Amino acid sequence: MFGLMANLRLSTSDQADAERIASTPAKAHFALRAFFEMAKHWQLSTDEGRTLLGTPARATFFEWKGGRIARVPPDVIRRISWLLGIWKALQILFPQPERADAWLRRPNALLGGQSALQRMLAGDVTDLAEVRHLLDYARGGGV
Repeated sequence: MFGLMANLRLSTSDQADAERIASTPAKAHFALRAFFEMAKHWQLSTDEGRTLLGTPARATFFEWKGGRIARVPPDVIRRISWLLGIWKALQILFPQPERADAWLRRPNALLGGQSALQRMLAGDVTDLAEVRHLLDYARGGGV
């Protein structure tokens, strides 16, 4: 499943793609399924998952989690795109899944001593972008 998720990655400036994916129920469903699979791997709480998605209403979050998807805002798709990039970079940098997952919670000097998850939970999409860029830089992809 995660090998196919790379097809959902978007650049931050690609509003049209986010809107297209968000308006296509099958693609939005796939993006959310990928997110909830990552959330399970990363052992995210409900509140952490909601924050990473931009704090949708609890009822909406649980509808999405249950596969009942009526509409997904483009911002949520952009957030999932950043998270997929983070997932992919971690898999490249840390071939052992447990090390990749643990990295998220480990304090990081480049993030002012915060863990990547703490930074991402600040709630702004730019926090997701910062973690993604840090990982891209670490794997030699530049900023």
